[in-house]
Amino acid sequence: MHAGHIAAGGGTSPGRHMSNRVDISIDGHVAEVVLNRPDKHNAVDMQMFDELGQAATQLADNRTVRAVVLRGAGDNFCAGIDVSVFSDPGAGIDAASMAPQGESPANRFQRAAYAWRELPVPVICAIQGVAFGAGAQIALGADLRYATVDAKLSIMEIRWGLIPDMSITVTTGGLLRQDRLRELAYTGRVVDAGEALEFGLVTAIHQDPVAAAHDTARQIAAKSPDAVRAMKKMFTETRCLDDKASLALEAALQIGVLGTPNQLEAVHANMAGREPEFED
Repeated sequence: MHAGHIAAGGGTSPGRHMSNRVDISIDGHVAEVVLNRPDKHNAVDMQMFDELGQAATQLADNRTVRAVVLRGAGDNFCAGIDVSVFSDPGAGIDAASMAPQGESPANRFQRAAYAWRELPVPVICAIQGVAFGAGAQIALGADLRYATVDAKLSIMEIRWGLIPDMSITVTTGGLLRQDRLRELAYTGRVVDAGEALEFGLVTAIHQDPVAAAHDTARQIAAKSPDAVRAMKKMFTETRCLDDKASLALEAALQIGVLGTPNQLEAVHANMAGREPEFED
């Protein structure tokens, strides 16, 4: 167990260390990623697009991290794209930025949301205030979304004459009906937390979604990290497979965890009535 803090562009340090846009802290086996522009309602500019993807890459390389909480600083999760991006000729919106980045199938903008899907451990997003446009799409990249009762969500890109293109065609699969998704995207209308829960945009409503997200993250972190990582891979990848391939992947992943030290530790701890001690 350890506690440390990491900025998206730096290393660990004993105190809280923040980059300009994204703050990462690690407590035990749970990482917290904070969109850190509260004065701008955490609106996403080009720097934040890049730092979100970098943060996910950094955490993916850290085997001690078993779960991630994603939240916004201040009163809002994310108000969407910073409108200055549209007027900045040097923002870097070009063909290269729309191409896949490295080994990821996602481009520069999609990675801010899709990177949480790529992360091998579960990500729980806490939504307070608003999650509009890019903010909603970033949240949809998480495994789970907890919202306050007064939270507001919107797939708002149509208001800027744009399409929602931050991996939403992938991340919404299985969450909400296709006609409902189209209605929300075509109109850009704002929905409250209750409606978002009904549609499948959020997982649950909590008085304190950050605390609830950390509680779930700690529960996940106490389980075998091998099994949790295998489950995330299974749930993520089988959505695009036919029955035969899905069943084969289930079997292959199970074979991969059977008999491993962590799987045996889970058995021994349960039989002995003690807390398990897993290896990273």
